[in-house]
Amino acid sequence: QVQLVESGGGSVQAGESLKLSCTISGNVGSWYCLAWFRQTPGKEREGLATINSWRTTTYADSVMGRFTISVDNAKNNLYLEMNNLKDEDTAMYYCAARPNYYSRTCFSGEEFYDTWGQGTHLVVSS
Repeated sequence: QVQLVESGGGSVQAGESLKLSCTISGNVGSWYCLAWFRQTPGKEREGLATINSWRTTTYADSVMGRFTISVDNAKNNLYLEMNNLKDEDTAMYYCAARPNYYSRTCFSGEEFYDTWGQGTHLVVSS
């Protein structure tokens, strides 16, 4: 069984950078999708970035060019590097996984993922 634990959130100033980590325990398999989401109170969970077994990535328009998703070779850690942070990036950030999924297409909707972390909170202030 796969378990995910996020870390790295905190409080930063607008314009600064921060890197979130998601520790992956268990085996996601040789084929998988991994993703980062965020959510603010009263809003739906927003898909930010995905990465598949081939290391192909996708990004939401809101973070394109500022955020980078990556996974280490051992598949033990998923990362989200965030640059030029803005006030509107303030949210709870979640990592998600779809283990044992043989396809190059990773979807950005939350219903696609069956494993979630508990979240890490980011506050960006100007």
